[in-house]
Amino acid sequence: RKPITAFTALMLGEAFDVEPRTFLDAKTRYDLTVARASTVPDHKRALRAALYGSLPVAEMIKRGWLDVDGFEDPEKVEAALARFFGVESADKIPFIAHAAKKTEQGAEATPVQLAWLGEVRSVASMLQLPRYSPAAVTTAVKKLESLLVSLEGVSKAAPILTECGIRFVIVESLSTAKIDGVCTWLNDMHPVIGMTLRHDRIDNFWFVLRHEIEHVLNGDGRRKPARVDVELEGTLDANVSEEESRANAAASDFCVPKESMDSFYLKKNPFYMKQDVLGFAAAHKRHPGLVVGQLQHRIGRFDRFRGYLHKVRDLVIRSAPAVDGWGNVYPVAESARTQ
Repeated sequence: RKPITAFTALMLGEAFDVEPRTFLDAKTRYDLTVARASTVPDHKRALRAALYGSLPVAEMIKRGWLDVDGFEDPEKVEAALARFFGVESADKIPFIAHAAKKTEQGAEATPVQLAWLGEVRSVASMLQLPRYSPAAVTTAVKKLESLLVSLEGVSKAAPILTECGIRFVIVESLSTAKIDGVCTWLNDMHPVIGMTLRHDRIDNFWFVLRHEIEHVLNGDGRRKPARVDVELEGTLDANVSEEESRANAAASDFCVPKESMDSFYLKKNPFYMKQDVLGFAAAHKRHPGLVVGQLQHRIGRFDRFRGYLHKVRDLVIRSAPAVDGWGNVYPVAESARTQ
């Protein structure tokens, strides 16, 4: 007739020589049973927990990816998320159905990375480009290599990619995504290279770009879901898949020819002087920052010659056909969300 309080549990414990917690636990189980019998299950609670726990919804709203003003109406937020991912309802968002599945780290994109990838695909679908030509991409790589000698060369990369039918878009990374870039395809026909430029350095820009171009040339991600590339600059010697290893090797050799870099490294090791780096860069028609980037990874000293790792984001954005982030919201039509 009376609720069992801590005081009551102590008295019953003394009277029956039983641990007082036993009575409190019994009362808790009783209360849960009564509540469960009188409560109608609401699957939306679990859905909202999965959505808000997996996605940076506030950041997506701030970035203009979701057409809502705030969290005041959860149903509107869920509807906006469904539109963003191009599905009928929020519970159809791909990662929701597999939220409890444990996957090997790096094997699948996280929900946050999928959100960024979704924006890349939506922005890319708005672009009108010439038909994709694999032969033109091979030629484009040679043109891009001629740009490596100067800082201003980064501003000429986007038009070259556009000419061969590659949709090149810049989408600022979400705060917890840690993404460098991605190669994905629209309708199995149109290659897309998305980059974040989160590491604003000349060496990282060229390495990531060439890495993704290699994926395009090999058709990686064309017949299966795209995998975003995370922390590329630290994977040269890591245990990665064959396609990632191939893309890493192509990117590294593009920035500085491997044989030449090997020779320079062995010849000058362990003493590397400024004039040596500049002379080697000039001889191979490379910006010094590209040599420094390769050298830092080989010797494990990321404090050396940092003055040559020039920032390039402003130059790249200036010529990119589509940019979303850093205060800019790229206008994406609702129909593009279903691409």
